[in-house]
Amino acid sequence: MRTFAEFQIIGRVGKIKEVGPTLRVSVAAEYGRKDNNGEFQSNPFWNEVTIFNERAMKWVLDNIGSGDLIHTRGTIRQSDYEKDGQKVYGFTLAANDFDLLHKKVVES
Repeated sequence: MRTFAEFQIIGRVGKIKEVGPTLRVSVAAEYGRKDNNGEFQSNPFWNEVTIFNERAMKWVLDNIGSGDLIHTRGTIRQSDYEKDGQKVYGFTLAANDFDLLHKKVVES
């Protein structure tokens, strides 16, 4: 039986930055809700997704911009390292799929 750890995010793109041989894309998932007055309160949670595949990186750079609605899916990789005698844990959201759902609407 194959086992895996996977993530899936539908959200809006923030920043796109090249870091070494990878591309990192921040994506906001919205967890907003209505308050006691019935008003919507925004509560975005930012996630940084890493793209390792060169073709996917080029496609994202050519087709995706800040504010676009995207769907991304991939694997979760946990890591750890020592810093000042303490073990520090982190994780990487490594995108396998990255799709444009809707371009940001620009009002004129």
